[in-house]
Amino acid sequence: MAFGGQNPYGPQRQPDGGHTVPPVPPQPGAGPYQGGNPYQGPNPYQGPDPYRGGSPYQGPNPYQGGSQPYPGPSPVPYPQPPVPYGPYMPPPPSVWQRFRAGDWPPLSTLLQRLGAHWYVLAALVCCALPFFLMFVIGYPMARSARLMAHRRFPPFHRRVQDPQVTRVQKARAWCALAASLLILCLYGTEADVEELQEQFMIRLAITPWLLLLTAPVVILVLFRISSPVARPRMRAGIGPAARSALWFVGATTAVPLLFMGAVFIGVQLQDADPPALFTLATFVPALWMVLFVGFASVSVVRTVFGTSEMHAALPALLTGLLVWELTAVNLLSGMPPGPPLVQIAAVVCGPASVSAVAWWELRRLRTRFGVRLRA
Repeated sequence: MAFGGQNPYGPQRQPDGGHTVPPVPPQPGAGPYQGGNPYQGPNPYQGPDPYRGGSPYQGPNPYQGGSQPYPGPSPVPYPQPPVPYGPYMPPPPSVWQRFRAGDWPPLSTLLQRLGAHWYVLAALVCCALPFFLMFVIGYPMARSARLMAHRRFPPFHRRVQDPQVTRVQKARAWCALAASLLILCLYGTEADVEELQEQFMIRLAITPWLLLLTAPVVILVLFRISSPVARPRMRAGIGPAARSALWFVGATTAVPLLFMGAVFIGVQLQDADPPALFTLATFVPALWMVLFVGFASVSVVRTVFGTSEMHAALPALLTGLLVWELTAVNLLSGMPPGPPLVQIAAVVCGPASVSAVAWWELRRLRTRFGVRLRA
């Protein structure tokens, strides 16, 4: 080899227990880099590290159990800037968002909101003072009646909550309302509008009573076809549902009694010529009870007196049966306006769509939650 059989650039072997291979001495006349290579001298980077032992960060670590404080400066040589913002807090909901969520704000909150737009408040006071006074008096009464109705008849009192079913039911209700308004705008008259209002009030008044008559029959049939294991649970749910039904019957019975009492007091005080404000005050309990029954009716129709505690499928079964009973009641007052084909579609499509949604809800209860009619 040109370099004497030893690579001058390779690492030299060090003494290892007697197995020492001395380096090859330089041979004169050999390659120009043998013995004169300046890179074969001591490596200045192999000496003592100037940063070892002298670094201010190599002192005893106070987190390793030492008692001495940290000798060097702070690991962060510059001060940390303060956090410009605190934790993210979502903005408070608006009045409209609270109404949509079912949380009616107090009257003071509404007046403060109107006070922010002082011109609106001034217009209400100056131009519509009677309506403004009715709002100031009627809104707290309606809010109180709604709170009591939802406390006695919870609007979402169901054992199985399925948000997808709720969304489909709301979409179906809005589509039905849009179809009814479209038929009324195309083929309706003033008499049809008045008849529609009467049908709405009749349906609102008769629906809870139809539920009171229909629910025991459906419960009895479901109780007979259910297994003996599920019957004790159904018996335990009869008591709360019966109490809810009795509360509703008592509230609806109190409405005419309170009106009769207010009229009787007005007749008795007719000779005394009481002020008009006192006469109106005698009707306040009756009006409050009317509002209570109205809000309670919506909750009762939605939850069917809380019968889901007996069986999770009862609300869907009762809804699918009740809609056909209401259709038969509405047919007693006449057919909807329009050509014969439109009338048949308006009569059949509404209850058929409700029954289809109820059947789909029963199917989801069976496939996703394991609820069966004979379980």
